[in-house]
Amino acid sequence: MAYNKLTAEEERVIEHKGTEMPFSGEYEELFAPGTFVCRRCNNPLYSAEAKFNSGCGWPSFDDEVPNSVERHTDADGRRTEILCAHCHAHLGHVFLGERFTKKDTRHCVNSVSVRFIPEGQPLPPVLNPD
Repeated sequence: MAYNKLTAEEERVIEHKGTEMPFSGEYEELFAPGTFVCRRCNNPLYSAEAKFNSGCGWPSFDDEVPNSVERHTDADGRRTEILCAHCHAHLGHVFLGERFTKKDTRHCVNSVSVRFIPEGQPLPPVLNPD
């Protein structure tokens, strides 16, 4: 099975490390039970239980599904990029030490990089490239 087809905006963010406009994403204000999966490959990334309102304009999470997210230092050395550990889709950036939650971690995620699966619905299968 090939990866999910992406829109031009999803491709710009996921494949070319872009950023959606703040306060524009469909999941910034969503606080329902469920799971956030990678938009490109369906890899489960975040439980809705880890989501919190940081006021930054993007969905924020203080924890990821174990082994689902990779961290890489940006080329400028100032920020840490987060990527899907399965397909390496760009998700956003992680910030430490802001004290928003007890875990002191904020995954700042582009809504277009993830898809929400409500609690009670089956998770889609994780896809691999052709």
